[in-house]
Amino acid sequence: MAISAATHASRPWGLSRLRPYPPAPPEPFATVELDLDTQLAVYRDEHGGVLEMGKHGTSRGTETRPQSTNVDSSNDPDPDQDNESD
Repeated sequence: MAISAATHASRPWGLSRLRPYPPAPPEPFATVELDLDTQLAVYRDEHGGVLEMGKHGTSRGTETRPQSTNVDSSNDPDPDQDNESD
């Protein structure tokens, strides 16, 4: 089946739905530096003062391995899973 030139010239329908991203809010800091000792970013305001940018937590899965079997004596393929975050 040959593809006509008109097919190549048509504009994908999704492009008509695109809009520019809204403007981003201003950043609450003026500069960012890397602390060479800790390898962490240090955020500073326009006067050079250090800003606290908040903490981030850690997350780890707490999947349990099936110890019991189901009716047909095979391991349960759907073990319990959840996430633990601080």
